[in-house]
Amino acid sequence: MSLTLEQITNGLTPEHDLVFPSRPENPDMRESTSVWLYDEAGKFAFPRVGIEAEASSWDNRRVQGNFALAGGRILDGATRGAAHSPFNAQGRPTILGAGPISFECLDPFRKWRMTFDGTASDGTVESQIAGTLDANSRTPVKFDVELNMVTPAWVQDISPEVVAKMSEADAIEAANMGIGWRYEHLFRATGTFEIGGIKHDFKGTGLHVKRQSVRPLGGFRGHCWQSAVFPDGRAFGYITYPPRDNGTAYNDGYIFQDGKMYPAKAVKIPWLRRIVGEGDDASVELESELGITKISAVTAFNTFRVNNPDLQGLNLNQGGALFTWDGQSAYGMMERSSHTSLTAIG
Repeated sequence: MSLTLEQITNGLTPEHDLVFPSRPENPDMRESTSVWLYDEAGKFAFPRVGIEAEASSWDNRRVQGNFALAGGRILDGATRGAAHSPFNAQGRPTILGAGPISFECLDPFRKWRMTFDGTASDGTVESQIAGTLDANSRTPVKFDVELNMVTPAWVQDISPEVVAKMSEADAIEAANMGIGWRYEHLFRATGTFEIGGIKHDFKGTGLHVKRQSVRPLGGFRGHCWQSAVFPDGRAFGYITYPPRDNGTAYNDGYIFQDGKMYPAKAVKIPWLRRIVGEGDDASVELESELGITKISAVTAFNTFRVNNPDLQGLNLNQGGALFTWDGQSAYGMMERSSHTSLTAIG
């Protein structure tokens, strides 16, 4: 089903899908684009490739390049890279690039292209968990992929005006998401992936996230985030944080079905409790006006950062899962984090 521009922008404008044409004045402002992508045949995944372009280091941007192959092989292409020009041939600010990676908006809220041409540390998820991944064992990696959005933008309007009306506790939760704009779409993709000189043509699905926001993470205490699109077009997504001492927490999501987005919240949540390469239960239940929607899932294509210094020492799992909903199956994204006291290795 083809979505209208009004449906796919979901209250935003096409200009929201463009990028900053120059360094923002606020040194804490960031432009960020990231993608989770899964080969529909289950051979490989990109469990987050992206750019964090922070105004304070605008010309030297953080790049993340996670690659995972069936069987437990992973590659880590994290680096920093010089900024690319944001302007396309028509002079519009459509390109966010850094070093080996580039994202280009080809048609706002409908189509993006992403490319990568660099190297990545080559190892296994077990070596990554153990902290023994050899950073000097580098393998050439390339991809060229076109992303076609198939769900409306799921929008988080966390502008300063909105935050100003929140309670102190809710404002802290909002800051963890980022003060500004954030939205995500599920997509279908076609492209090529080349690793170590071996080229693969593929089709896949995944998640595209874009934000322009200030994002202090000092109060971040963990999260669980999942989404997937299924063969018949149904889709879901949600993000939630662990409950606070009073039992409340940020918990927001949606179910997309028959061309409509239904607000939802997670009522059964697969928090990160085991650090294992694959096979962990990641099933979720969502509550909406449709009732309780049960989606079973088993983890796959996991990558880990144990005692992640960027998240106050939390354990971070960026991976995927094979989801099953009413007999349909699809690979989709999963990102989770938790305190080391709550997680066991193995």
